[in-house]
Amino acid sequence: MGHRDDRESDVRRLLDELCVKLGFCLLPEERRRLRESPPAGVDGFTDEVLAAEGMSGSEHPDLRRQVREVVERHLSR
Repeated sequence: MGHRDDRESDVRRLLDELCVKLGFCLLPEERRRLRESPPAGVDGFTDEVLAAEGMSGSEHPDLRRQVREVVERHLSR
């Protein structure tokens, strides 16, 4: 039980930071989906966050890099 709860808490903190620092405040259903079934890897998670905002990383490389840095910091813990 603890591992899943810890992972969801980690993802919750990650999503909170993306909202506060970069303005990626996802809809509640998107936040829940990412908490309950986070994509594998830093790049996968980064791309899912951008897609949830209706964006493509290839169209916004600088923004993708910023999002990726936050995701990597949280997922590497």
